Amino acid sequence: MTCRTVAILLFDEVEVLDFAGPFEVFAVAGELHEPAPFRVYTIAAGPGPIRARNGLSVNPDYRLSDAPRADVLIVPGGIGTRALLGDTDLLDGIAAAARQAELVLSVCSGALLLARAGLLAGLRATTHHEVLDVLRELAPATEIVAGARYVDNGRVITAAGISAGIDASLHIVGRLCGEQVSARTATYMEYRSLP
Repeated sequence: MTCRTVAILLFDEVEVLDFAGPFEVFAVAGELHEPAPFRVYTIAAGPGPIRARNGLSVNPDYRLSDAPRADVLIVPGGIGTRALLGDTDLLDGIAAAARQAELVLSVCSGALLLARAGLLAGLRATTHHEVLDVLRELAPATEIVAGARYVDNGRVITAAGISAGIDASLHIVGRLCGEQVSARTATYMEYRSLP
């Protein structure tokens, strides 16, 4: 089994479960299986800690500009995405990392950043139910799918709000490593997907 790198973008006011849920899925899959199928790390626009929702301080492993190439790029959401919609340097960095990645996953309003970076045109996408209209405005050439836990376009996967990132991450583990690896990871986490 090939070891893939998984990079998770962090920023101020990122929703905690948006990044921590996928982090746990890929990290647990890596711990439970030999050889480890994933190596997970975090990235941010600049150096130093970020302050996630509700004050959680997190120290990213790398700056986006000097991070190792990601096989799987995860862009979480949260209220902090709104301030980043005009950050062209960050959006360019996301687009560049996405071009090199095998898969790109957005969670919640992370889809807004993918839209602004030009990564959703011509695709189907979902996001948190409270920002579906914002996504429609940002991505007029994208088919917005309300009510889906996640939408898989092949290279680009978008997940609905918060806990849906866990479902999408387990789906990716299943795609890349097989359903047994995904099921064992979910069982260890005592996680059962919603119907």
